[in-house]
Amino acid sequence: MDPVASAILEPWSIHWDTIFLLVAVAVVYIRGWVHLHTELSHRYGRGKLCVFVSGLAVIGLALESPIDAFGSVLLQAHMIQHLLLIAIAPLLLLLGQPVLPLLRGLPRWIFKDALGPFLGAHELKRAGRAIVHPVFTWIGFSAAIIVWHLPRFYELALNSPAWHQVEHACFFWAAILFWWPVIGVWPGERVWPEWAMVPYLLAAGMVNMGLSAALSFSDHVFYPTYATAPRLWGISALEDQAAAGGIMWVPGSIVMLIPAAILGVRALQKPYAGPARTAPRVLTPVRPGVWDLLRTPVIGPVLQHRRFRQTAQMAMLALAAMVTWDGFRGSQIAPLNLAGVLPWIHWRGFAVIALLMAGNLFCMACPFTLPRDLARRLVTPRYRWPIWLRSKWLAAGLLVTYLWAYEAFAPWDRPRATAWMIVGYFAAVLTVDTLFKGASFCKYVCPIGQFHFVHSLVSPLRIGVREPSICRTCATHDCIRGNAGQRGCELKLFQPKKLGNFDCTFCLDCVQACPESNVGILRADQTKSLVKTDPGSGIGRLSQRWDVAALILILVFGAFINAAGMTERVMMWMHRWHAYLGSMLAVVTLMYAAGLLIIPAALIAVCGWSTRRTAHISWRDAICGFAPTFVPLGFSMWLAHFSNHLFTWSNSLAPALGSNWIPSLELFVLDLGLLVTLYASWRVAGRFSEIPRTVFTVSFPWTVLAGGLYASSIWIVFQPMQMRGMLMR
Repeated sequence: MDPVASAILEPWSIHWDTIFLLVAVAVVYIRGWVHLHTELSHRYGRGKLCVFVSGLAVIGLALESPIDAFGSVLLQAHMIQHLLLIAIAPLLLLLGQPVLPLLRGLPRWIFKDALGPFLGAHELKRAGRAIVHPVFTWIGFSAAIIVWHLPRFYELALNSPAWHQVEHACFFWAAILFWWPVIGVWPGERVWPEWAMVPYLLAAGMVNMGLSAALSFSDHVFYPTYATAPRLWGISALEDQAAAGGIMWVPGSIVMLIPAAILGVRALQKPYAGPARTAPRVLTPVRPGVWDLLRTPVIGPVLQHRRFRQTAQMAMLALAAMVTWDGFRGSQIAPLNLAGVLPWIHWRGFAVIALLMAGNLFCMACPFTLPRDLARRLVTPRYRWPIWLRSKWLAAGLLVTYLWAYEAFAPWDRPRATAWMIVGYFAAVLTVDTLFKGASFCKYVCPIGQFHFVHSLVSPLRIGVREPSICRTCATHDCIRGNAGQRGCELKLFQPKKLGNFDCTFCLDCVQACPESNVGILRADQTKSLVKTDPGSGIGRLSQRWDVAALILILVFGAFINAAGMTERVMMWMHRWHAYLGSMLAVVTLMYAAGLLIIPAALIAVCGWSTRRTAHISWRDAICGFAPTFVPLGFSMWLAHFSNHLFTWSNSLAPALGSNWIPSLELFVLDLGLLVTLYASWRVAGRFSEIPRTVFTVSFPWTVLAGGLYASSIWIVFQPMQMRGMLMR
């Protein structure tokens, strides 16, 4: 153990008076709960008992554990302690609905004789309603958080045990009052309706965000005590402060967003009006050897809950609102602004990791479609998407435009531009999907969705049917048409004929609509989705669609040129051409025209021509057949690129983790992507001949192309990279 840590822990001891008080409160609550569980079992179940006792345990953890000892030398430890006292413990205690159990748990002479006359007093009730009024509680909570984080008062608490206890008491009781109107503690009545708690929580989240951003991005130490304190594990005072800001920012915001999302979903609940359900919902047995995520404990029931998706969307919508607000109103220095950090570092990194681990989870929680669903309650779409636009060409063009604009206008370095992009995206979704039926924007327009559709082909999970024979006898097709309680698939994907995850938003509407519970989240054969020639529902044959091939190849080559644009050598080359042409916009336009359109078209044409001559097949069979096999290699480049940003940012907050392992991880991901691409290419070549020599000849040009892209990815990984959107200390 670190000598400094040993010296800190040596004098640390447990305060038994605090433990006694917590145990006494637990005994009183349990005693009252036993009575109420018998009389009001529907309101005081075992869950209430568990969460209340857990809340007391969290208080004990915060005050009587090594966290308290380390708080004197590590700001991040002190911040964890405050987070437990402000967010976790009060929330758990109030979820236990403690008023009646604590009163009933007291001795009868105290409850009836001493307190009874006062509890019914009108003046006491008026005072109680005033204390828990949302305006009073929000102001009190915000004031406590802000005042005690000012350097003068924070130092006072650090240097005085008595004032330290006062600080903790202020935090805890201000938090109890803050969460009171959110939880709606019974038997009291709500002063404001539930929906009003959503802006109440989001406004508190903005206060938390402002304080955490100040700590995370400051270039000087706020609190002198930590500047002179002994350093643990080689973490500097400034790094410790940044890590503390991150702890306050992320978990603190999540604690605000989750209740806001839950309350928002409750306010928006409205039954779906669709065709009448014709069959009762039954549980389909799982065939031997078929694994279904929806049948797993804990995770399965959560995912299948009717409001799970809306809850996730509300949380993402709240995040989008915070990012947009900060983009417009906050600092325009990108690393100091949510709009410069969350979309370009966190969201992209976590999105590709989610694709690798599970599937298209972002579309499941997409915030852009939630306002659209609300708007459709007022406006019913009248038109169908034009036939001449029912392809991926529009989305492919938008992707090319985005990749070019990303380098040309650097929105990652302009928070206000990022905020306008988010607002524009919401406006586009509302405009398209309030005019046109179905999910036209998702299927034919959304560039983000197309990125996820294509790369979800290599995801390990897919939405599919558990028992195909049940679907063959189905007469209602609720998974597409919907029923009285649930809409069907807006993208018109018939589950038994669906091809992998392409065009699937993971909305789980088909899961909710199927009366036989025959739709689940199953294991996927990644290579099968890349080489299959059977027609898929809603998409047809991937191997016969020029628009899908173009979309895939744009994303594949876009991964390499987007990552290469951050390397030092490419940037130096761009600056030399800038000096020659006099316009960086012209340089970027030429680079993307060559690297995203001209050179890829030439390389693909050569490979297609070689395959066409060898296998005696059409241009379409050659190019459209092999294009999907490059998805794993392109995805591995996106994954290496985005995860590099994410992990490098994480290490900037916690340098003790080190960063030497990041290049090794990138190389492993790229190696795996190449191997899967080569295997899929060999499988596709095997469709045209059974002779090994011919198969090798057919796949050879595509193998060379894959090898060239892989070599370029290795070169990119080993180049010095520009850490966009980060302040590297």
